[in-house]
Amino acid sequence: MSAYSSYRLFSILLLSLLLSACGEDEIPIQPELTTVTESVYASLSIRPDSAYFAYASVTGLVERISIEEGDLVAKGDKIMQLVNTSPELNRQNAALALDQARQNFTGAASLVNELEEEISMAVLKLENDSINFVKQQNLWKKNIGTQNDYDTRKLAYRTSSRNLDLLKNRLNRTKNDLNTQLKQAENNYQNAITNTRDYTVSSLIHGKVYQLLKEPGELVSLQEPLAMLGSATHFVIEMLIDEVDIAKVETSQSVLIALDAYPGEVFKATVSKVYPIKDESTQTFTVEATFESPPARLFAGLSGEANIIISSKENALIIPRSYLNDADQVKTDDGLISVKTGLINLDKVEILSGIEASTNLYLPQQ
Repeated sequence: MSAYSSYRLFSILLLSLLLSACGEDEIPIQPELTTVTESVYASLSIRPDSAYFAYASVTGLVERISIEEGDLVAKGDKIMQLVNTSPELNRQNAALALDQARQNFTGAASLVNELEEEISMAVLKLENDSINFVKQQNLWKKNIGTQNDYDTRKLAYRTSSRNLDLLKNRLNRTKNDLNTQLKQAENNYQNAITNTRDYTVSSLIHGKVYQLLKEPGELVSLQEPLAMLGSATHFVIEMLIDEVDIAKVETSQSVLIALDAYPGEVFKATVSKVYPIKDESTQTFTVEATFESPPARLFAGLSGEANIIISSKENALIIPRSYLNDADQVKTDDGLISVKTGLINLDKVEILSGIEASTNLYLPQQ
């Protein structure tokens, strides 16, 4: 074969390839009538319902842990026991003080009993002085006796009466003081018991222990969580929404869930709560959803993706988003035509006007 023939064959092949490539680019498509949905994308994680971190209300050392991760607990079940000798000593001292206060108020040798005995003696003395005074008064009326005898009996009677009044007042004050001391001792004892109980950390819910954050012997402060607990059967889908989309999200909207732990499966859920404040650290809003029919097994911390259905429309005229340029135009047999768009998702766009279902569409030049 001559050099000219070889060059001519190569040119024909090259032209054929170019025409073939151009022909493939120019193969038209037509819009389709189908159901289109608009959705908001979100990353998600799964957390137990009613989840919370347990904290200690006092400082101390972890003496023992009563549960293990994964255990089911009832409300009030003990999680951890902390230890500190000061509260127990305070409780014992408060018990001693309470016992002493009770003895002072009600015991056989109490000050109240002593005063009551003094009052009894004072009553007898007053009665005796009263009788002597009356006798002396009657004698004095008959001009029997001296003025000095009369004044002496009268003074003894008034002194006994005054002394009895003073003893009664003293008894009342003593009772009030001892009663106050007894109540204070009771309050101190109850407070000491409460402080002792504070060293026992208990569950606030019926649920499961998902995480233990301390080991026996570790020091516990008021700011450090000790354990994470939550519901064993109910889980919440926590989604992070970009602020440009949050205004479209409302409660009761449907959600399609894809979990990394269940590849190829889609689960339905419903928006249950929209938090009204943005997390400045992530620049996102938090939205919660609940499963309509959850997977057979769920674990705290599972991740995945979600699409919150904002709107849906049947028999919509749909084209691929790649066939729409930035100026909302499509390439047709008649050239570029402006269209009005409707619902848009990741790869499809609804056309409201400008073209029909029979219109041929071509990929626009990039």
